[in-house]
Amino acid sequence: MSNLTPATVVLLVTTVLVSFASFGSEAVFRRFALYPYGVAREGNWHQTITSGFLHADLTHLGFNMITLFFFGPTVERYLGTPSFLIVYFGSMLVGSLVTFVRKKEDPRYRAIGASGAISGVLFAFVLMAPFQKIYLLLMPIGIPAVLFALGYIAVSAFGMKQGRGRIGHDAHLGGALAGLVLTIALSPQTFSSFLSQIRSVLG
Repeated sequence: MSNLTPATVVLLVTTVLVSFASFGSEAVFRRFALYPYGVAREGNWHQTITSGFLHADLTHLGFNMITLFFFGPTVERYLGTPSFLIVYFGSMLVGSLVTFVRKKEDPRYRAIGASGAISGVLFAFVLMAPFQKIYLLLMPIGIPAVLFALGYIAVSAFGMKQGRGRIGHDAHLGGALAGLVLTIALSPQTFSSFLSQIRSVLG
């Protein structure tokens, strides 16, 4: 993992710079954050992408960028830069669209963050290396990527059903599923390899 690749570097630098420049700017937040209620009535569809370059604070930004730093290069090298970008922005867009569909009647709801895109990249990685260990918050015990993915989907689905809290579970789940579908569509052999690895472990 890591050993940075071109598109990953550009995405990291751009997202960090834009996020830092927008911290505390209510004007930027209102114009570029995803506001589903407003999109449904004013057609500001650019927000489905621009919201992915804004973050609430350093913690929010840090979690997303650390994940991209560790998993983005592996996915980019495996798929190639053009396909990696399709997975990244396609997952971001689908995550935003799922959020839009679920929140378009809520005038109070706004969403920011690259979580949909990051989820897509993470799940692309899961297809490529299902038994690679993933470590959470510096935990000494790694979780196999495929088990992490199942837990991630369960938590996101539960969060969507509950509809509470500040975490964008809609974008997480939408982005994750988009990452899986797009990776398989762009690189069908990845799914064949995934199944082979699963079969070899299960016997």
